[in-house]
Amino acid sequence: MAAESWLVWALIAGMTLIAFLTRAVFILPGSHLRLPPTAERVLRYAPAAAIMAIIVPDLALVHGTLSISIENPRLVGGLVAFALAAATRSILATIVGGMLALTLVRLI
Repeated sequence: MAAESWLVWALIAGMTLIAFLTRAVFILPGSHLRLPPTAERVLRYAPAAAIMAIIVPDLALVHGTLSISIENPRLVGGLVAFALAAATRSILATIVGGMLALTLVRLI
């Protein structure tokens, strides 16, 4: 049991060190380390890409199968919410409109 406990703590410490170093490499050198302009432009899209990677499978999959149709209430609600977000830039309108669309499609 002691060997396993030691290994767990060593893994936690190693992962902590790696996580810190990968983030600190951009902060510690100060302004001496600059990314190329192309990399900075590409990294601006990283948060949107991460959100889409999380949300799209949940909207498009029903019981593990791809369902891109009007009969998929989550997809319809998500598309309505996306359209409202793009048109109004209002978080409240996006949430309310998406939830209303989801509820209406489920009721129909």
